[in-house]
Amino acid sequence: MKKKILILGGGISKERQISLETAKQVKNILKKKYKVLLSDLDRNLEKKIKTFKPSIVFNALHGRFGEDGYAQSILESYKVKYTHSGVLSSALAMDKVASKKIFKENKILTPRFIKFNYQQNMHRGLKNIIKKKLKFPVVIKPINEGSSVGVYITSEKNFIKKLSKLKKYQEVMIEEYIAGREIQVAILGKKKLGAIELRPKRKFYDYKAKYDVKSKTEHIIPVKLQKKKINKVLNIAFKAHKILNCRGVTRADFKFYRNKFYLLEINTQPGMTKLSLVPEIAAYKGITFLNLIEWILNDASTNR
Repeated sequence: MKKKILILGGGISKERQISLETAKQVKNILKKKYKVLLSDLDRNLEKKIKTFKPSIVFNALHGRFGEDGYAQSILESYKVKYTHSGVLSSALAMDKVASKKIFKENKILTPRFIKFNYQQNMHRGLKNIIKKKLKFPVVIKPINEGSSVGVYITSEKNFIKKLSKLKKYQEVMIEEYIAGREIQVAILGKKKLGAIELRPKRKFYDYKAKYDVKSKTEHIIPVKLQKKKINKVLNIAFKAHKILNCRGVTRADFKFYRNKFYLLEINTQPGMTKLSLVPEIAAYKGITFLNLIEWILNDASTNR
């Protein structure tokens, strides 16, 4: 009898379409070997789990309510095996402020930042605080979004205008802008899978650069760095993966500037679309897409 796999995709975050694309790619590769059902994160999920009785739930959700511990807590309550990181690890990785504090405590270099609350903080004097602590230009981003949703690089002149665009989030992170090269690292369990460099044609590797074929972001693998530098960034990514107690596959985003690696964030449920980086790194290492997805399935468990 074929093993039953429930693929959880879609959700209600701003990354819904990317999640559906990931779910579709996973379904297409698994349907020949497994009995597969694709489900959204909705009120019918419990019913589908009870009637379909999956061996494993493949969590293909991205962003809020899917990657931040919310969906994981639901799956834990159903006592069903599921993929990727658990409740706490997912919540910490998704919270950019919390994860950066943990990185700093563990001596992992990350850009300096301040947290801004639209209700508690007055805009007056904020520019002076930034000049003192960070310096312009700065990066403004939501604390709990993925795929570079709502991320702006801004000068002092455009700062207040850009800041106002994210007011709906109530709190945002204002981060030191680090120039330099974009390096992404994939970790697969206890394996340091590999790295890839990105050269976006746009200002930075934003949502459009990630998912729009026309953006023509250049993917460079192998990364043109000395072997000891590659090993260093792999080790930093693995250290971050471990200290957050991540499970399964993760992707760490770095900037390489003036001979230093700055860890920006860790993604606990990296995309599996045709433009996604982890499958590309895996393919370069001789791991087929099916092998990658089956490894993730075999790693699934409860109590993650």
